[in-house]
Amino acid sequence: MRIITISRQFGSGGRELGKRLAERLGWDYYDREIIDTLAAEQGLEPDYVKKTLANHGWQNMQLTYRNSFSHLLYDPGMSTQIRIREREILREIAALGNDCVIIGRDADVILEDFHPFRVFVCADTEARLRRCMKHELRRPEPERLSERQVLRNMKRIDRNRAHTREILTGRVHGDGSRFDLTVNTAGWDIKKLTGALADFALQWFEG
Repeated sequence: MRIITISRQFGSGGRELGKRLAERLGWDYYDREIIDTLAAEQGLEPDYVKKTLANHGWQNMQLTYRNSFSHLLYDPGMSTQIRIREREILREIAALGNDCVIIGRDADVILEDFHPFRVFVCADTEARLRRCMKHELRRPEPERLSERQVLRNMKRIDRNRAHTREILTGRVHGDGSRFDLTVNTAGWDIKKLTGALADFALQWFEG
């Protein structure tokens, strides 16, 4: 079994890179699928689960909890239940024994004992903003966000991801020493980058 985990900065293209990588390798791919599973189990709408995970209440918790999940079991809040179940699903996916690519969700830490190939995808702010604005152009005009709104969302999402990782894993978001490869997508065509990453990953597993 080979697992590739993709951690990323918002707007860096990590999700697209992970999706294309899974397709190129012919491996299973997990991202939105995890949210859909959580939603089905809890009888909730997928968008609600996605929002709950992205805009949870971890910001109000003390960082001293670190790696322990035991204290969360006493919290009946829906966001806590969803977060704990998400962790269990990740381990169930790994236990299936299929080669796969998993996007985000601190899978690199949660599945550490499965020895995944841990990738962190990043880019400078300008490159990420350009990528996000291209995405906005695909949306109906009334729903499009301005550059200022997108930039604010980028900062908020990265801040929430960093805080969540700090609380649940005791590690710093984007700490390169915790990853096997850091990929800067600025100036790259994701399609071309996918091939290089696939070759590198396969060699990593063979080594």
